[in-house]
Amino acid sequence: MSRSARLVFPIVIHWRAATVLQVRSRWAGAVEYAVRLAHVDGVAAPEEGVEEPVRALAYPDLVGEAQPGDTVLLNTSALQRGLGTGGLALVVAVPDRLPADPPPGPGHVVKARYTPLQAMVLGVDEQESPHHEVLREADTVDGLPVVVADLHSALPAVIAGLRAERPDVRVAYVMTDGGALPVAFSRAVAGLREAGWLAAAVTVGQSFGGDLEAVNVHTGLLAAAHVLHADVAVVAQGPGNLGTGTRWGFSGTSAGEAVNAVHALGGRAVASLRVSEADLRERHRGVSHHSFTAYGRVAMAPADVPVPRLEGAFGTGVLRQARELAQGSGGRLRLVEVDVDGLDAALATSPVRLSTMGRGLDADRASFVAAAAAGRHAATLL
Repeated sequence: MSRSARLVFPIVIHWRAATVLQVRSRWAGAVEYAVRLAHVDGVAAPEEGVEEPVRALAYPDLVGEAQPGDTVLLNTSALQRGLGTGGLALVVAVPDRLPADPPPGPGHVVKARYTPLQAMVLGVDEQESPHHEVLREADTVDGLPVVVADLHSALPAVIAGLRAERPDVRVAYVMTDGGALPVAFSRAVAGLREAGWLAAAVTVGQSFGGDLEAVNVHTGLLAAAHVLHADVAVVAQGPGNLGTGTRWGFSGTSAGEAVNAVHALGGRAVASLRVSEADLRERHRGVSHHSFTAYGRVAMAPADVPVPRLEGAFGTGVLRQARELAQGSGGRLRLVEVDVDGLDAALATSPVRLSTMGRGLDADRASFVAAAAAGRHAATLL
């Protein structure tokens, strides 16, 4: 191929119309409908000839509320590909029931920029924000412990570990944009907020819909410290995780970048290991290669690496892998062995369902215990 040649691949959106049948469920910022896809001349439904309803998710703040019988416009690309976390149709518009224009207000930070669904929000640190003066010269988080995790599924487990030691701990979640962009997609965040386990969520980068909006991880952490007055912050991407099966091609590299941000702001980074005893993919068994790349290669700043004292040969293998990670960092990563007594009971109190890659606590205990161990260690830094 010549240097001037271009590979052009289509950007794929599958558009469909559908009729709303009923509301299946509702949580903060999101509604799931049962809909029936309309037949389009020359275009097959996701499964040819299937008339059963499909699941469609709407964000009312963006598209308004639909009623049974309404026609809705859908993006069905993820549904047709059968994706895991996001494998459902998304409501793009309710053409016959458009929402009213929002009242005039402050805010000029645009999320999902230059897409058909770009939304304007008030950034926590912009000039019209009531917190602008607090954050204008803010330059440090003053030793704030920050637990960094690869997957969104670690969030409730980390908090369970924190609360096992400090039941009244005030936790802020800083959601990066490697997975879902709307925080409303996360039933976990909604449930943790409702249960009082989570004080607030800060959405950064292109993610949106949090209690506070911030430009990047740095301003998100500053807001967690100086506006939310959090005792501990947890940084992780939203639900979903983009991976290509390559060494560097996964959205969780942002965990390493978050470690760097914590250090730059004078925080205390706690690198939560991604661990699995049930993943069928060898690269994710024990300590995932994501942790080795994100913390060992992307992160350039110090961090504590809690490793749970798990039982048997599997636990011995996890400890060996964690030591390899720490030793390969030239002293930058500090390995901390964490006792797991009581963490199973703490995880059992979670107000939201524990699930990672479709596996619950019983199917992949090590994943959640490792995250809870990171929370337990962070509690010792308070």
